[in-house]
Amino acid sequence: MTSSSGPSPSQSLRAQQHPMIRQLADTIEGIWQQHLTLEPYQLPEDLGYIEGRLEGERLVIENACYQTPQFRKLHLELARVGQTLDILHCVMFPRLDYPLPMFGCDLVGGRGQISAAIVDLSPTSRDRKLSAPYITTLGSLPASFSQPRDIPTWGDIFSEICLFVRPADGAEEQEFVARVAAYLTLHCQQAVAMAPAPDRQEETLEGQQRYCSQQRQNDKTRRVLEKAFGPDWAERYMTTVLFDAAV
Repeated sequence: MTSSSGPSPSQSLRAQQHPMIRQLADTIEGIWQQHLTLEPYQLPEDLGYIEGRLEGERLVIENACYQTPQFRKLHLELARVGQTLDILHCVMFPRLDYPLPMFGCDLVGGRGQISAAIVDLSPTSRDRKLSAPYITTLGSLPASFSQPRDIPTWGDIFSEICLFVRPADGAEEQEFVARVAAYLTLHCQQAVAMAPAPDRQEETLEGQQRYCSQQRQNDKTRRVLEKAFGPDWAERYMTTVLFDAAV
């Protein structure tokens, strides 16, 4: 295994990935740059860029992380295993005095086909409900995907507007990217317009801890990391980079 830090996912890895992953990564970064004031977020030096082997195939992971006045961490991960598996993973962690939901998005593709595409704004409030602007604006968007997928057993953190599908063709891939852009644009706008709420820090922390705890139960992610790097490294990566509840 080799590793180093890097400011953003390199175009070299992104250029090799599935076109939908390339497009979505560019879309996410573009919306962040348009709506938020980005500053670097320092990951541990050995966890920015990672190379390893998985069942004889080269595994590459590249992470880009930022912070803003509203978000303590914006994380975009791109990963590739050989020529057969492409991954995009994105989570936005609000600062505790901003009682916002958790934006999360994942794409998994292999052999030219995106097999899983999920986007959500997961509530952090104790009532586990999204505020009215999210439901009003996003809840009415048409659900015209032909291959919906089942939410995993640990997915009780997801909201009523969670979208989890297998895009059937290029048109559905484009529709999903547009849906992510709608979720993310509204989320950034809500964050910038929100006044800090210090009295809700405890509630927001509980919600973020619940989100991270449930996400760490994703056995598929953990198994891949353990096979490539071992259980101790996988645990550190999942609790330090992917789903850290530290604030």
